[in-house]
Amino acid sequence: MSATDAANQPDAVNLVKDDATGEMVSKSELKRRMKQREKDAKKASKAAEAPAPAAGAKSAAAAEEDLNPNQYYERRFRTIAALRESKNPDPYPHKFHVSISLSDFISKYEGKVEAGQHLDNEEVSIAGRLHNMRSAGQKLRFYDLHGEGVKVQITAQLQDHTDGDFAAIHDLLRRGDIVGVTGVPGKTKKGELSIFPRSIKLLSPSLKMLPKASQGDKGGFTDTEQRHRKRYLDLIMNNHVRDIFVKRAKVINYVRRFLDNLGFLEVETPMMNQIAGGATAKPFVTFHNDLKLDLFMRIAPELFLKELVVGGLDRVYEIGRVFRNESIDQTHNPEFSICEFYMAYADMYDLMDITESMISGLVKAVTGSYKIKYHPDGKDVEGGREYEIDFSTPWKRFDMIKELEKATNTTFPPADQLHTEETRKWLSDLAAKHNVDCSEPRTSSRLIDKMTGEFIETQCINPSFIVGHPQVMSPLAKRHRDIPGLCERFEVFVATKEICNAYTELNDPWVQRANFEEQSRQKDQGDDEAQGVDHVFIDALEHGLPPTGGWGLGIDRLVMFLTDSNSIKEVLAFPANKPLPTDNKPQPVPELEPATESQA
Repeated sequence: MSATDAANQPDAVNLVKDDATGEMVSKSELKRRMKQREKDAKKASKAAEAPAPAAGAKSAAAAEEDLNPNQYYERRFRTIAALRESKNPDPYPHKFHVSISLSDFISKYEGKVEAGQHLDNEEVSIAGRLHNMRSAGQKLRFYDLHGEGVKVQITAQLQDHTDGDFAAIHDLLRRGDIVGVTGVPGKTKKGELSIFPRSIKLLSPSLKMLPKASQGDKGGFTDTEQRHRKRYLDLIMNNHVRDIFVKRAKVINYVRRFLDNLGFLEVETPMMNQIAGGATAKPFVTFHNDLKLDLFMRIAPELFLKELVVGGLDRVYEIGRVFRNESIDQTHNPEFSICEFYMAYADMYDLMDITESMISGLVKAVTGSYKIKYHPDGKDVEGGREYEIDFSTPWKRFDMIKELEKATNTTFPPADQLHTEETRKWLSDLAAKHNVDCSEPRTSSRLIDKMTGEFIETQCINPSFIVGHPQVMSPLAKRHRDIPGLCERFEVFVATKEICNAYTELNDPWVQRANFEEQSRQKDQGDDEAQGVDHVFIDALEHGLPPTGGWGLGIDRLVMFLTDSNSIKEVLAFPANKPLPTDNKPQPVPELEPATESQA
């Protein structure tokens, strides 16, 4: 990254500095904070002019909510630092025994307890993070205990407390603290399921102030840039984010079970390679100190998986990360998750059947229906588009060349002439005529790909297959058995985005070597995404690769559709973000009073 790029990054991500907290936030978030601070200042001024309240009328915890985050941190830091010295109580104990999870607590006792009833003979221990805190005098405190995507109310009464000083322990607790609670299940007179604690123990304090009260179902932490940079806080405040990652795990588990049930073997292949092969993409480069050579982060596991099929592992798959040194946008992240499988004695038509069966079944299992709603512009965008996507089978099929001929009202040259310079010029003129942008190098492959994006992919709202790819676009796919110049390949598009790509694999080493050499020539012409020649893979093919079908699925994009997320960053726990000037810079730590001789 150049110095100019680094200097321009804050503008690029449209962030400004919040002088009160030192954070980099969006302009809209800063404006909201400034309005809130003006409101708080007026409130504080009004409170200052009012008659002094009776002593103890407002708890210390409630009073601290009026502080700004820096003031809160300084005060809380000093309090917990003192506890670390005194160990009364130890703010970071080693262990707390949890006898029942919060979700199990709810399912077990919600229908078992009547309003106003306590199960005094059933003592349980639960743990979680405190959110809302309310008090009704010094003898009664209420908390919302969050964990596992659910919440349980804590109804703490002096009369039930048996472990230490009731006021001392409860006055210590703040929103965000992780606590362990031992008590009995019951319901309040209003019918709210609660735990009535006999003991409550601080397990890990939150030194930072949690964002203020919730806003609907999105919590009090809504600035998109900050959410993606502080996913831990995003998960604390926003339950819907947790739901996305739970659904993501279900998607991956379903794919894994589906392939296992078909007799596939899950394997792992290298992340670093001497040659970036298996896909058309620009790789990341790293350096191996001991070997003293550059290595490429893998852009696909394809070649290694096919080498395993050569070795006799007839059905193999891998779920993992790949790395592509390309743009960051709504649907692209430099590292992303894919599933690839290779199936000996199968072809693209077998794989089309498997794809329909897997994906439609997956959508039904994860969402409960074959139909989902998806908002490509965002769920909260007024006037934004809404797609109803139907994953039920059979899916529509588009023949690439025939559809392009229909869209451009022209007849393409024969498929076996698409690789020639004459055809390349013809395609370039055709793209220009229809205002289809294609940056250099304007190869036949790239021109056809750009026109496909303009005229065919835009029609693919429901899951659709695009078939009939020219051989020049697919150096690893086997030639079409009936039409010279085409290959046996399909892509699956949903809501205009590709999620799946598959071939009848090329297993002829003569043709594969020639295709690699053509890719190498394109690389020399300036195409950073073209592959080089992988001689080890050619050697493997010369030992014999059986007729094989190969398949790849973009997991992140599929999860985007199933969670109605229009940005890939919403479905990645830690998406790539442009660095800020404050990233990895030490935050100021409050000074502590020096220890006395007796403390030393």
